[in-house]
Amino acid sequence: MPKRFENPIELPTTVLDGLESVRESGKANMQDSAKVQAIATRLGYPEVAAWIEGHPHEYQGGTYRGFVTARQTTYGAQYQRDRADGRRDGVSEVP
Repeated sequence: MPKRFENPIELPTTVLDGLESVRESGKANMQDSAKVQAIATRLGYPEVAAWIEGHPHEYQGGTYRGFVTARQTTYGAQYQRDRADGRRDGVSEVP
């Protein structure tokens, strides 16, 4: 996996949905956080603007590393723990 996609930034589902809507609109360069905030608000996603305002470094990091919802990373986090414990398949037993 390219380093650019390692350790994606976790964010709420509503924020990810809003970011995808902005990207799909084609009205903003996703590197321009101020423009993304303005477009997101216009499209009805004020929570995106608020999240970017409160997490500017995470937003910029996510434009390179990717974004995922917290739910999507649950498996990934467990997989990483299993790999660190020496489990080759990354699967642990659930009690």
